[in-house]
Amino acid sequence: MSTEQPSRAAGRGRPPSLRDVADRAQVSHQTVSRVINDFPGVRPMTRERVLAAIDELGYRRNNAARTLVTRRSGLIGVIAVGSFLFGPTSTLAAIQEAARKNGYMPLLATLRENSQAALIEAVDEVLDHGIEALVVIASRESMGRRTAELRPGVPVIVVGPNPAEADDLATLSVDQSAGATAAIEHLAGLGHRRVVLLAGPQDWVDAQQRLTAAQRCCDDHGIVSQVLLGDWSAASGFAAGRALLAQWAADHSGPLPTAVFTANDHMALGLLAAFHAAGVEVPADISVVGFDDIAGADYFIPPLTTIRQNFDALGHQVLLATLSALAGETVDLTPAPAQLCVRSSTAPPRA
Repeated sequence: MSTEQPSRAAGRGRPPSLRDVADRAQVSHQTVSRVINDFPGVRPMTRERVLAAIDELGYRRNNAARTLVTRRSGLIGVIAVGSFLFGPTSTLAAIQEAARKNGYMPLLATLRENSQAALIEAVDEVLDHGIEALVVIASRESMGRRTAELRPGVPVIVVGPNPAEADDLATLSVDQSAGATAAIEHLAGLGHRRVVLLAGPQDWVDAQQRLTAAQRCCDDHGIVSQVLLGDWSAASGFAAGRALLAQWAADHSGPLPTAVFTANDHMALGLLAAFHAAGVEVPADISVVGFDDIAGADYFIPPLTTIRQNFDALGHQVLLATLSALAGETVDLTPAPAQLCVRSSTAPPRA
C-alpha cells in the first residue's frame, strides 16, 4: 500500500498550481518559475527536485497567467482554406511541427470558403486569442490578394507564391519555377523535343508558375509544347491522357508527343492509368514527369520521376521568418528548394 500523500491540488479537486510544485519540491515559487522557463542559476540538484515534483503532480503551465506577466502568448495563428490536397496539408503539418519545436503553439483556423468575409472572420477569431503573429497558407492567388489587404496589427507571413501587385507582402514558398525548369531540363537532356504540359488550375499561383517556367524552358531548348489543363485530380489526368491519345489517333499529322510534364503527381497517376489502358508503354512510348513526390510515387507503375517539394525546410523557414518579424529584423524570404527525383518513368525517346 502506498504511503505517498495526495497533493493539495488533488484534495481540492483542481489542477496543481505552481505553488503546489514549490511546496512538494520545498523551494520557492520563484525557483519553480526559473526551472519552468529554463533560466540559469538553479543548482542541478534543485532543478531535478523541481522537475520530479512537476512530474509527480502532473503540473501544466498556466499560459493565460504567463501571458499576463510576459505580455506574450506564445501563439501563432495559422489560417488555411480547407483542402486535402498534398501541398497545403504538407505545408500545414510542417509549420505546426516547426512552431512546436521553437516553443510556439500554432492556433489553426480553417476556412470553408475562399472569401474575404471568411478570411476576416478567421483572423478576428485568432486575434481574440492574443496571437503574436499570423501565418496564412494562400495557395490561390485570390487568397494572397485578400491577405495583402489585411492590417491585423501583428506580423503576417504568407505561405505561397507572391501574387501580382502585392510586393509588400512577405511570402515564402517552395521554388515552383525552379522545380518546373528542372523537370523540362531533364526531359531536354534525354532528347525530348515534343512535350505535353498538363497544367493545374490557373487560379492557383503554384500552377501558374509551374506552367510559365515549363513553357519558358521549352522555348529555350527548342521544344514544341502543347498545354492541357487539369484540376489536380487523378481523374483529370486520366481524362487528359484519353483526350491526348484520341487527338493523336484522329490527327495522324505527326508522331505522339514523346513526354508529358504534369503539374502534380495525382494527375500523373491518372495519366499513367490512361496510357496503360490504351496499351501505351511508359517510358518506352512516352515519358512522364510529375511534381510533388507524394508518398508512394516511387511505387507507381513505373516509379514516377518527379519534383520533390521540401516542406520540412519550408516550415522551418516560415518559423524563422516569423521570429525575425517579431524581433523587428530583416525577414529572409528565399524560396525553399525543389529537387528532381529521377526514376524509371522517363527515358530517351524512341528513335
